[in-house]
Amino acid sequence: MDTVIPVETDWHADLQEWLQPFLAVFRRSEQRCWAPLYLQALLGPGARKSVEPMAERVCPGQTQQLHHFVSTSPWSTAPLEQVLRKTADALVGGKDAALIVDDTALPKQGKHSVGVKRQHCGVLGKQANCQVLVSLTLARKEVPVPIALRLYLPEDWTQDEARRAAAKVPESITFETKGDIALAQIDAALADGVRFGIVLADAGYGSSADFRAALTQRGLRWAVGVQPTQKVYPADVTLDMPANPAVGRPAKHAKPSVPSVSVVQMIDMLGPKALRRCSWRSGTKGMLSARFAAVRVRVADGDLISHGQHLPGQAAWLVCEARSSGERKYYFTNHPADTPRRTLVRAIKARWACEQAHQQLKDELGLDHYEGRSWLGLHHHALLTMIAFGYLQHRRLASALQAGKKSGTQCTGSTATAILAGGTTGPYRRASPCDLRSVSSLQRHNQPASA
Repeated sequence: MDTVIPVETDWHADLQEWLQPFLAVFRRSEQRCWAPLYLQALLGPGARKSVEPMAERVCPGQTQQLHHFVSTSPWSTAPLEQVLRKTADALVGGKDAALIVDDTALPKQGKHSVGVKRQHCGVLGKQANCQVLVSLTLARKEVPVPIALRLYLPEDWTQDEARRAAAKVPESITFETKGDIALAQIDAALADGVRFGIVLADAGYGSSADFRAALTQRGLRWAVGVQPTQKVYPADVTLDMPANPAVGRPAKHAKPSVPSVSVVQMIDMLGPKALRRCSWRSGTKGMLSARFAAVRVRVADGDLISHGQHLPGQAAWLVCEARSSGERKYYFTNHPADTPRRTLVRAIKARWACEQAHQQLKDELGLDHYEGRSWLGLHHHALLTMIAFGYLQHRRLASALQAGKKSGTQCTGSTATAILAGGTTGPYRRASPCDLRSVSSLQRHNQPASA
Protein backbone atom coordinates (compact mmCIF):
# COMPACT_ATOMS: atom_id res chain seq x y z
CA MET A 1 0.00 0.00 0.00
CA ASP A 2 1.05 3.63 -0.47
CA THR A 3 1.69 5.13 2.94
CA VAL A 4 3.48 8.24 1.70
CA ILE A 5 1.28 11.25 2.47
CA PRO A 6 0.58 13.49 -0.55
CA VAL A 7 2.38 16.83 -0.68
CA GLU A 8 -0.85 18.83 -0.77
CA THR A 9 -2.17 17.24 2.42
CA ASP A 10 -1.97 19.49 5.50
CA TRP A 11 -0.43 16.94 7.83
CA HIS A 12 2.63 18.70 9.29
CA ALA A 13 0.69 20.41 12.09
CA ASP A 14 -1.06 17.16 12.92
CA LEU A 15 2.29 15.34 13.05
CA GLN A 16 3.75 18.01 15.34
CA GLU A 17 0.80 17.67 17.72
CA TRP A 18 0.95 13.85 17.68
CA LEU A 19 4.70 13.93 18.37
CA GLN A 20 4.47 15.96 21.57
CA PRO A 21 4.81 12.97 23.98
CA PHE A 22 7.91 11.84 22.03
CA LEU A 23 9.49 15.28 21.83
CA ALA A 24 8.95 15.82 25.55
CA VAL A 25 11.52 13.14 26.43
CA PHE A 26 14.33 14.71 24.39
CA ARG A 27 16.66 16.62 26.72
CA ARG A 28 17.96 19.17 24.23
CA SER A 29 16.06 21.70 22.14
CA GLU A 30 18.19 20.85 19.09
CA GLN A 31 17.00 17.25 19.25
CA ARG A 32 13.38 18.41 19.54
CA CYS A 33 14.00 20.46 16.39
CA TRP A 34 15.62 17.77 14.25
CA ALA A 35 13.39 14.83 15.19
CA PRO A 36 10.27 16.19 13.43
CA LEU A 37 12.32 17.07 10.34
CA TYR A 38 13.74 13.54 10.15
CA LEU A 39 10.25 12.08 10.52
CA GLN A 40 8.83 14.43 7.87
CA ALA A 41 11.54 13.22 5.50
CA LEU A 42 10.68 9.57 6.23
CA LEU A 43 6.95 10.18 5.73
CA GLY A 44 7.15 12.47 2.73
CA PRO A 45 7.77 11.71 -0.94
CA GLY A 46 11.08 10.45 -2.25
CA ALA A 47 12.26 6.95 -3.01
CA ARG A 48 15.50 7.08 -1.03
CA LYS A 49 15.34 7.59 2.76
CA SER A 50 19.05 7.93 3.55
CA VAL A 51 20.31 11.13 5.16
CA GLU A 52 21.58 13.08 2.15
CA PRO A 53 18.47 12.89 -0.09
CA MET A 54 16.19 13.39 2.92
CA ALA A 55 18.11 16.53 3.93
CA GLU A 56 17.77 17.90 0.40
CA ARG A 57 14.00 17.57 0.69
CA VAL A 58 13.37 18.95 4.19
CA CYS A 59 16.41 21.05 5.15
CA PRO A 60 18.60 21.93 2.14
CA GLY A 61 22.15 22.81 3.08
CA GLN A 62 21.94 21.19 6.51
CA THR A 63 22.88 17.61 5.70
CA GLN A 64 25.59 17.45 8.36
CA GLN A 65 23.23 18.56 11.11
CA LEU A 66 20.64 15.94 10.15
CA HIS A 67 23.39 13.31 9.93
CA HIS A 68 24.68 14.29 13.37
CA PHE A 69 21.17 14.00 14.87
CA VAL A 70 20.65 10.41 13.72
CA SER A 71 24.20 9.03 13.75
CA THR A 72 26.19 10.58 16.59
CA SER A 73 23.93 12.67 18.83
CA PRO A 74 23.89 10.74 22.14
CA TRP A 75 20.13 10.75 22.80
CA SER A 76 18.83 7.65 24.48
CA THR A 77 16.32 5.44 22.68
CA ALA A 78 14.81 4.02 25.89
CA PRO A 79 12.45 6.93 26.77
CA LEU A 80 11.13 7.13 23.21
CA GLU A 81 10.66 3.36 23.06
CA GLN A 82 8.53 3.60 26.21
CA VAL A 83 6.36 6.32 24.64
CA LEU A 84 6.07 4.20 21.48
CA ARG A 85 4.89 1.16 23.44
CA LYS A 86 2.21 3.19 25.23
CA THR A 87 1.15 4.86 21.98
CA ALA A 88 0.85 1.49 20.22
CA ASP A 89 -1.21 0.13 23.11
CA ALA A 90 -3.62 3.06 22.78
CA LEU A 91 -3.93 2.39 19.04
CA VAL A 92 -4.31 -1.39 18.88
CA GLY A 93 -3.77 -2.88 22.35
CA GLY A 94 -6.36 -5.13 23.96
CA LYS A 95 -7.18 -8.66 25.04
CA ASP A 96 -7.69 -9.64 21.41
CA ALA A 97 -4.33 -8.18 20.30
CA ALA A 98 -1.26 -10.26 19.51
CA LEU A 99 2.36 -9.56 20.37
CA ILE A 100 4.39 -10.93 17.46
CA VAL A 101 8.06 -11.90 17.78
CA ASP A 102 10.07 -12.06 14.57
CA ASP A 103 13.22 -10.75 12.95
CA THR A 104 13.95 -8.91 9.75
CA ALA A 105 17.17 -8.77 7.75
CA LEU A 106 18.87 -5.76 6.17
CA PRO A 107 21.19 -6.86 3.32
CA LYS A 108 24.59 -5.12 3.53
CA GLN A 109 27.85 -5.15 1.63
CA GLY A 110 31.23 -5.21 3.36
CA LYS A 111 32.01 -6.20 6.93
CA HIS A 112 32.21 -2.95 8.91
CA SER A 113 28.54 -2.03 9.44
CA VAL A 114 27.58 -3.03 12.96
CA GLY A 115 26.49 -6.65 13.28
CA VAL A 116 26.87 -7.47 9.59
CA LYS A 117 27.66 -11.11 8.89
CA ARG A 118 26.91 -13.84 6.41
CA GLN A 119 23.77 -15.36 7.95
CA HIS A 120 20.23 -16.29 7.03
CA CYS A 121 18.59 -13.38 5.21
CA GLY A 122 14.81 -13.77 5.13
CA VAL A 123 14.41 -11.05 2.48
CA LEU A 124 16.59 -13.01 0.05
CA GLY A 125 15.62 -16.47 1.30
CA LYS A 126 19.22 -17.63 1.63
CA GLN A 127 22.51 -17.08 3.47
CA ALA A 128 23.78 -13.60 2.70
CA ASN A 129 25.70 -10.67 4.14
CA CYS A 130 23.20 -8.81 6.29
CA GLN A 131 22.23 -7.31 9.63
CA VAL A 132 19.36 -8.95 11.55
CA LEU A 133 16.97 -6.98 13.75
CA VAL A 134 14.82 -8.78 16.32
CA SER A 135 11.36 -7.22 16.21
CA LEU A 136 8.25 -7.00 18.35
CA THR A 137 4.94 -5.98 16.77
CA LEU A 138 1.62 -5.31 18.46
CA ALA A 139 -1.31 -6.13 16.16
CA ARG A 140 -5.09 -6.24 16.45
CA LYS A 141 -7.64 -7.00 13.73
CA GLU A 142 -4.71 -7.36 11.30
CA VAL A 143 -3.51 -3.79 12.02
CA PRO A 144 0.17 -3.88 13.13
CA VAL A 145 2.27 -1.34 15.02
CA PRO A 146 5.97 -2.26 15.45
CA ILE A 147 7.21 -1.42 18.96
CA ALA A 148 10.78 -2.78 19.09
CA LEU A 149 13.71 -3.34 16.72
CA ARG A 150 16.99 -4.47 18.28
CA LEU A 151 20.09 -5.59 16.41
CA TYR A 152 21.19 -9.21 16.89
CA LEU A 153 24.95 -8.99 17.40
CA PRO A 154 26.59 -12.29 16.30
CA GLU A 155 28.93 -13.92 18.79
CA ASP A 156 32.06 -13.30 16.72
CA TRP A 157 31.20 -9.61 16.70
CA THR A 158 30.92 -9.47 20.49
CA GLN A 159 34.46 -10.89 20.75
CA ASP A 160 36.06 -8.58 18.15
CA GLU A 161 37.19 -5.54 20.11
CA ALA A 162 38.44 -3.66 17.05
CA ARG A 163 35.15 -3.94 15.16
CA ARG A 164 33.16 -3.17 18.30
CA ALA A 165 35.16 0.01 18.84
CA ALA A 166 34.85 1.10 15.22
CA ALA A 167 31.06 0.59 15.26
CA LYS A 168 30.78 2.15 18.75
CA VAL A 169 29.04 -0.87 20.27
CA PRO A 170 28.35 -0.09 23.96
CA GLU A 171 30.47 -2.03 26.45
CA SER A 172 27.31 -3.30 28.13
CA ILE A 173 26.30 -5.22 25.00
CA THR A 174 27.25 -8.89 25.21
CA PHE A 175 26.17 -11.87 23.15
CA GLU A 176 22.47 -12.67 23.44
CA THR A 177 20.43 -15.16 21.46
CA LYS A 178 17.55 -13.82 19.41
CA GLY A 179 15.19 -15.48 21.88
CA ASP A 180 16.82 -13.68 24.80
CA ILE A 181 16.52 -10.35 22.99
CA ALA A 182 12.85 -11.04 22.25
CA LEU A 183 12.12 -11.94 25.88
CA ALA A 184 13.69 -8.67 27.05
CA GLN A 185 11.45 -6.80 24.59
CA ILE A 186 8.39 -8.68 25.89
CA ASP A 187 9.32 -7.85 29.47
CA ALA A 188 9.55 -4.15 28.58
CA ALA A 189 6.09 -4.31 26.98
CA LEU A 190 4.65 -6.02 30.06
CA ALA A 191 6.28 -3.46 32.37
CA ASP A 192 4.63 -0.63 30.44
CA GLY A 193 1.20 -2.25 30.56
CA VAL A 194 0.92 -3.11 26.87
CA ARG A 195 -2.25 -5.19 26.48
CA PHE A 196 -2.31 -8.35 24.38
CA GLY A 197 -3.81 -11.82 24.58
CA ILE A 198 -1.19 -14.00 22.91
CA VAL A 199 2.47 -14.11 21.85
CA LEU A 200 3.17 -15.40 18.34
CA ALA A 201 6.50 -16.48 16.82
CA ASP A 202 7.85 -18.57 13.96
CA ALA A 203 9.97 -21.70 14.25
CA GLY A 204 13.15 -19.67 14.61
CA TYR A 205 11.97 -18.86 18.13
CA GLY A 206 9.34 -21.51 18.84
CA SER A 207 11.75 -24.41 18.38
CA SER A 208 13.57 -23.34 21.54
CA ALA A 209 12.28 -25.15 24.62
CA ASP A 210 13.80 -22.41 26.79
CA PHE A 211 11.88 -19.72 24.87
CA ARG A 212 8.57 -21.57 25.21
CA ALA A 213 9.22 -22.23 28.90
CA ALA A 214 10.01 -18.54 29.49
CA LEU A 215 6.70 -17.49 27.95
CA THR A 216 4.85 -20.02 30.10
CA GLN A 217 6.66 -18.83 33.23
CA ARG A 218 5.41 -15.33 32.48
CA GLY A 219 1.85 -16.63 32.38
CA LEU A 220 1.44 -15.86 28.66
CA ARG A 221 -0.68 -17.58 26.02
CA TRP A 222 1.48 -18.45 23.02
CA ALA A 223 1.39 -20.05 19.56
CA VAL A 224 4.73 -20.76 17.86
CA GLY A 225 6.14 -22.60 14.88
CA VAL A 226 8.35 -25.67 15.41
CA GLN A 227 10.65 -27.76 13.23
CA PRO A 228 9.43 -31.09 11.77
CA THR A 229 12.09 -32.90 13.83
CA GLN A 230 10.56 -31.76 17.13
CA LYS A 231 9.64 -34.76 19.31
CA VAL A 232 6.36 -35.23 21.15
CA TYR A 233 4.47 -37.83 23.18
CA PRO A 234 0.78 -38.70 23.09
CA ALA A 235 -1.25 -36.67 25.59
CA ASP A 236 -2.03 -39.82 27.62
CA VAL A 237 1.60 -40.89 28.07
CA THR A 238 2.38 -42.17 31.57
CA LEU A 239 5.63 -42.38 33.52
CA ASP A 240 6.63 -45.45 35.51
CA MET A 241 9.69 -45.76 37.66
CA PRO A 242 11.57 -48.95 36.74
CA ALA A 243 12.31 -51.43 39.54
CA ASN A 244 15.83 -51.18 40.93
CA PRO A 245 18.12 -53.67 39.22
CA ALA A 246 19.78 -56.41 41.26
CA VAL A 247 23.18 -55.15 40.13
CA GLY A 248 24.17 -51.60 39.21
CA ARG A 249 22.81 -48.16 39.86
CA PRO A 250 19.09 -47.55 40.33
CA ALA A 251 17.24 -45.70 37.58
CA LYS A 252 17.35 -41.88 37.88
CA HIS A 253 14.28 -41.16 35.75
CA ALA A 254 10.85 -42.59 35.23
CA LYS A 255 10.28 -44.38 31.92
CA PRO A 256 7.61 -43.14 29.48
CA SER A 257 4.95 -45.72 28.58
CA VAL A 258 5.63 -45.06 24.86
CA PRO A 259 8.62 -43.59 23.01
CA SER A 260 8.56 -40.04 21.67
CA VAL A 261 8.05 -39.47 17.95
CA SER A 262 8.53 -36.50 15.62
CA VAL A 263 5.64 -34.12 15.03
CA VAL A 264 5.52 -35.43 11.45
CA GLN A 265 5.02 -38.98 12.69
CA MET A 266 2.42 -37.90 15.23
CA ILE A 267 0.31 -36.20 12.54
CA ASP A 268 0.74 -39.13 10.14
CA MET A 269 -0.57 -41.51 12.81
CA LEU A 270 -3.83 -39.55 12.87
CA GLY A 271 -4.54 -40.51 9.28
CA PRO A 272 -5.41 -38.31 6.25
CA LYS A 273 -8.95 -37.60 7.48
CA ALA A 274 -7.52 -35.62 10.40
CA LEU A 275 -6.56 -32.83 7.98
CA ARG A 276 -9.70 -30.73 7.49
CA ARG A 277 -10.10 -27.49 5.60
CA CYS A 278 -10.29 -24.37 7.73
CA SER A 279 -10.36 -20.69 6.73
CA TRP A 280 -9.00 -17.84 8.81
CA ARG A 281 -9.64 -14.53 7.02
CA SER A 282 -10.57 -12.87 3.77
CA GLY A 283 -7.83 -12.17 1.24
CA THR A 284 -7.72 -10.42 -2.13
CA LYS A 285 -9.04 -13.54 -3.87
CA GLY A 286 -11.57 -14.63 -1.29
CA MET A 287 -11.23 -16.53 1.97
CA LEU A 288 -7.78 -17.88 2.78
CA SER A 289 -7.89 -21.51 3.75
CA ALA A 290 -5.78 -24.66 4.07
CA ARG A 291 -6.13 -28.10 5.65
CA PHE A 292 -5.28 -28.38 9.33
CA ALA A 293 -4.96 -31.18 11.87
CA ALA A 294 -4.78 -30.58 15.61
CA VAL A 295 -4.03 -32.99 18.44
CA ARG A 296 -3.16 -32.68 22.13
CA VAL A 297 0.38 -33.85 22.94
CA ARG A 298 3.06 -33.68 25.61
CA VAL A 299 6.13 -31.92 24.27
CA ALA A 300 9.35 -33.92 24.63
CA ASP A 301 11.25 -31.12 26.33
CA GLY A 302 11.64 -32.52 29.85
CA ASP A 303 14.83 -33.93 31.36
CA LEU A 304 17.23 -35.67 28.98
CA ILE A 305 17.21 -39.42 29.68
CA SER A 306 19.33 -41.08 26.97
CA HIS A 307 20.24 -41.06 23.27
CA GLY A 308 18.65 -37.68 22.65
CA GLN A 309 15.40 -38.72 24.31
CA HIS A 310 13.66 -36.25 26.61
CA LEU A 311 10.94 -36.90 29.15
CA PRO A 312 7.43 -35.55 28.52
CA GLY A 313 7.06 -31.90 29.38
CA GLN A 314 4.24 -29.40 29.00
CA ALA A 315 0.91 -30.37 27.45
CA ALA A 316 0.15 -28.43 24.26
CA TRP A 317 -1.73 -28.48 21.01
CA LEU A 318 0.20 -29.74 17.99
CA VAL A 319 -1.21 -28.17 14.82
CA CYS A 320 -0.24 -29.16 11.28
CA GLU A 321 -0.96 -26.93 8.30
CA ALA A 322 -1.02 -28.67 4.90
CA ARG A 323 -0.74 -26.04 2.18
CA SER A 324 -1.93 -26.44 -1.41
CA SER A 325 1.72 -26.41 -2.53
CA GLY A 326 2.31 -29.64 -0.60
CA GLU A 327 4.37 -27.89 2.08
CA ARG A 328 3.53 -28.66 5.70
CA LYS A 329 4.09 -26.42 8.70
CA TYR A 330 3.93 -27.42 12.37
CA TYR A 331 3.01 -25.37 15.43
CA PHE A 332 2.66 -25.65 19.20
CA THR A 333 0.18 -23.62 21.19
CA ASN A 334 -0.69 -23.68 24.88
CA HIS A 335 -4.40 -22.92 24.39
CA PRO A 336 -6.73 -24.87 26.71
CA ALA A 337 -7.66 -28.43 25.78
CA ASP A 338 -11.23 -27.48 24.80
CA THR A 339 -10.19 -24.77 22.29
CA PRO A 340 -11.91 -25.10 18.87
CA ARG A 341 -9.68 -25.79 15.88
CA ARG A 342 -10.66 -22.54 14.15
CA THR A 343 -9.49 -20.52 17.16
CA LEU A 344 -6.10 -22.26 17.01
CA VAL A 345 -5.80 -21.63 13.28
CA ARG A 346 -6.73 -17.96 13.47
CA ALA A 347 -4.24 -17.38 16.28
CA ILE A 348 -1.43 -19.06 14.37
CA LYS A 349 -2.14 -17.24 11.12
CA ALA A 350 -2.32 -13.80 12.78
CA ARG A 351 1.49 -13.74 12.68
CA TRP A 352 1.51 -12.51 9.06
CA ALA A 353 0.78 -8.94 10.23
CA CYS A 354 4.39 -8.45 11.32
CA GLU A 355 5.68 -9.44 7.88
CA GLN A 356 3.44 -6.81 6.35
CA ALA A 357 4.78 -4.22 8.82
CA HIS A 358 8.40 -5.13 8.03
CA GLN A 359 7.74 -4.75 4.32
CA GLN A 360 6.22 -1.31 4.76
CA LEU A 361 8.99 -0.18 7.12
CA LYS A 362 11.50 -0.98 4.38
CA ASP A 363 9.68 -0.18 1.15
CA GLU A 364 7.94 2.99 2.28
CA LEU A 365 9.78 4.35 5.31
CA GLY A 366 13.37 3.38 4.46
CA LEU A 367 14.25 1.06 7.35
CA ASP A 368 16.92 -0.57 5.19
CA HIS A 369 18.18 2.71 3.67
CA TYR A 370 20.41 3.79 6.56
CA GLU A 371 24.01 4.05 5.34
CA GLY A 372 25.86 4.56 8.63
CA ARG A 373 27.86 1.86 10.36
CA SER A 374 27.37 2.56 14.06
CA TRP A 375 25.24 0.83 16.69
CA LEU A 376 23.74 4.13 17.82
CA GLY A 377 22.89 5.40 14.36
CA LEU A 378 21.22 2.17 13.27
CA HIS A 379 19.02 2.04 16.38
CA HIS A 380 18.16 5.75 16.13
CA HIS A 381 17.07 5.29 12.50
CA ALA A 382 15.12 2.09 13.24
CA LEU A 383 13.27 3.73 16.13
CA LEU A 384 12.36 6.78 14.05
CA THR A 385 10.94 4.57 11.27
CA MET A 386 8.74 2.83 13.87
CA ILE A 387 7.51 6.18 15.19
CA ALA A 388 6.71 7.22 11.61
CA PHE A 389 4.81 3.96 11.10
CA GLY A 390 2.88 4.57 14.32
CA TYR A 391 1.87 8.02 13.09
CA LEU A 392 0.58 6.57 9.83
CA GLN A 393 -1.54 4.03 11.70
CA HIS A 394 -2.87 6.81 13.95
CA ARG A 395 -3.83 8.84 10.90
CA ARG A 396 -5.51 5.94 9.12
CA LEU A 397 -7.53 4.96 12.17
CA ALA A 398 -8.62 8.51 12.91
CA SER A 399 -9.59 9.04 9.26
CA ALA A 400 -11.53 5.76 9.25
CA LEU A 401 -13.47 7.06 12.25
CA GLN A 402 -14.29 10.32 10.45
CA ALA A 403 -15.35 8.49 7.29
CA GLY A 404 -17.65 6.28 9.32
CA LYS A 405 -19.21 9.24 11.15
CA LYS A 406 -19.87 11.17 7.93
CA SER A 407 -21.56 8.21 6.25
CA GLY A 408 -23.46 7.22 9.39
CA THR A 409 -22.80 3.59 8.54
CA GLN A 410 -20.39 0.90 9.56
CA CYS A 411 -16.89 1.34 8.14
CA THR A 412 -16.01 -0.79 5.13
CA GLY A 413 -12.90 -1.48 3.11
CA SER A 414 -14.10 0.76 0.26
CA THR A 415 -14.70 3.62 2.69
CA ALA A 416 -11.17 3.31 4.06
CA THR A 417 -9.58 3.21 0.62
CA ALA A 418 -9.81 7.01 0.50
CA ILE A 419 -7.98 7.49 3.81
CA LEU A 420 -4.48 7.63 2.38
CA ALA A 421 -5.43 10.44 0.02
CA GLY A 422 -5.25 12.80 2.98
CA GLY A 423 -7.77 14.57 5.19
CA THR A 424 -7.56 15.84 8.72
CA THR A 425 -7.59 13.44 11.62
CA GLY A 426 -9.32 15.25 14.47
CA PRO A 427 -8.84 14.43 18.15
CA TYR A 428 -7.34 11.03 18.88
CA ARG A 429 -9.41 8.29 20.51
CA ARG A 430 -9.00 4.59 20.98
CA ALA A 431 -9.50 2.60 17.78
CA SER A 432 -12.72 0.63 17.52
CA PRO A 433 -13.06 -2.76 15.78
CA CYS A 434 -14.76 -0.92 12.91
CA ASP A 435 -11.77 1.36 12.40
CA LEU A 436 -9.39 -1.57 12.55
CA ARG A 437 -11.34 -3.55 9.98
CA SER A 438 -11.26 -0.57 7.63
CA VAL A 439 -7.50 -0.17 7.89
CA SER A 440 -6.78 -3.89 7.64
CA SER A 441 -8.82 -4.17 4.44
CA LEU A 442 -6.40 -1.72 2.83
CA GLN A 443 -3.45 -3.90 3.67
CA ARG A 444 -4.54 -7.27 2.30
CA HIS A 445 -3.43 -6.62 -1.25
CA ASN A 446 0.12 -6.15 0.05
CA GLN A 447 0.31 -9.33 2.15
CA PRO A 448 3.10 -11.91 1.71
CA ALA A 449 2.17 -14.93 -0.37
CA SER A 450 2.72 -17.27 2.57
CA ALA A 451 0.27 -15.45 4.85
